[in-house]
Amino acid sequence: MSRQLRCLTAFILLIPAVDYVCAQSLPPPSRTVFRCEEGGKVVYSDSPCVGAKKIDVEPTRGVSKLSGRERVGRDVQHEQFREQLAEAIRPISGMDARQFAVHERRIHLSAEAQQECRRLDAQLPLVEREERQASTASLGDVQSRLFRLRKRFRELGC
Repeated sequence: MSRQLRCLTAFILLIPAVDYVCAQSLPPPSRTVFRCEEGGKVVYSDSPCVGAKKIDVEPTRGVSKLSGRERVGRDVQHEQFREQLAEAIRPISGMDARQFAVHERRIHLSAEAQQECRRLDAQLPLVEREERQASTASLGDVQSRLFRLRKRFRELGC
């Protein structure tokens, strides 16, 4: 591990204890939603299913200017703080806010799990592209493989 990465890791671990308490009480939010069809009905979930359509969502960031004042909840304040932190240490880390969030989320995983997450990061887009281009004959196999990869990604906490 490089010196810069060790410093970054130490810095992340020094972020206020509120983060630790919040992390213990709530699961990490997922910005990936899967659209699944089950029994002829459409179901949206953060858990993958076979044949799921991946939908990336960006949650709202509070109510602004409705009452003449900007109102932002703690979760949004926390997210904005993280983004500012990521931007402040970008010259050291070389990571943008999204990359920083991924690094922060995976920092507590074992080295093997982190390595598998990186492998899945590379593999998932390839299989998703394969799914879009698959013929009807091979679609089921590709969707099953994609489901297994997405399920493993979620199990690891990537």
